Amino acid sequence: MNLLKVGIIGLGHMGQLHMLNAMRVNNVRVIAGADKSEKNRRFAERFHVKTYDDYTKLIESEALDAVVISLPNFLKKESVFHAAEKGLNIFLDKPMARNFSEAQEIAAKAKKENVRLMVGVNYRYFPCTQKLKKKLDSGEIGDPVIVTSELVMNGPISHALVPTPVPDWWLSKELSGGGALLDLGYHLIDSLCWMLGDFEVAYSTLDHKLHLPIEDTGTVVLKSKTSQTTAVVNVGWFSKSIFPDFNFRINMHGTVSYDSTDNYIPTNPIVNAVKEGVINIAKRAMHKKPSYLTYTYYYASFYNILDMFFAALKAGEEFPISVEKQLDVLRIIDSAYSKNEVMKNDESFHYSSFKPTLPQ
Repeated sequence: MNLLKVGIIGLGHMGQLHMLNAMRVNNVRVIAGADKSEKNRRFAERFHVKTYDDYTKLIESEALDAVVISLPNFLKKESVFHAAEKGLNIFLDKPMARNFSEAQEIAAKAKKENVRLMVGVNYRYFPCTQKLKKKLDSGEIGDPVIVTSELVMNGPISHALVPTPVPDWWLSKELSGGGALLDLGYHLIDSLCWMLGDFEVAYSTLDHKLHLPIEDTGTVVLKSKTSQTTAVVNVGWFSKSIFPDFNFRINMHGTVSYDSTDNYIPTNPIVNAVKEGVINIAKRAMHKKPSYLTYTYYYASFYNILDMFFAALKAGEEFPISVEKQLDVLRIIDSAYSKNEVMKNDESFHYSSFKPTLPQ
């Protein structure tokens, strides 16, 4: 497979980023893109990409090897089914589906049609996450006992300085599948499972501080199935920060030492951007390929993960991200939603009933 012909399904913010990244990958040609929005289609056409207002027309009309799907959650199953039935390999934005059952259907369809599917969980490929994983694997942390993870953003509610309309589907449980837990917790739970193995939900509490129809705040406690590790997942959509401010971290307290992704992020994002810019100028001067988006630190992971997808397709190798692991992530998230409902409906479960016993 010398040249991969690719279609981009969904040309919103993430779809545009995927399109531009795919255009920079060697031996990949973006043939066409699809989106209902005329504005989004015009963006793609500026880069001489043919566009359609219906992704089914793109799939039926173009000779493709793969598609990148960046659609709202409620459209993921039907779009994967359409692509799989045409024999197209699929890169799918996270979350894999709205729930575990739907994800199982997607996995089964890809297997039945003998197409390859990879989910874009790019947080694994942040430089800070990779370095923490390397430290863990080296044994320098020891056996992790307590692990905490946090990801707090503004979610679909844009900052007042950069106002953006909120699509209706974001705030519908039926269309989105969930709120902050599914949106942000997916990344954290995937990273924890990738680093530490299988988990089950011990406790879950979700809240609606912004009075939205779906949760905007959540804490989930996970217990490892194979070790003594307890992991805490904290997510929220209530932050008013603007990138490059980024409230993400994974902390590990092990039997040997402590480490955190915070130890590896740039202390000054502006200095980092300048440094990476100088490095890329030098690479271009030496006729070497630049490192895309490294000036943003985090966004480079979107290019890297797409490059891995295409490289594995070309080589006929296994994807670095398995469908089975993504099913585990949604199994855990479904369990967290269920446990939250149980605790919410259990009248005997109230913090006020817990009275600490002080030493005499």
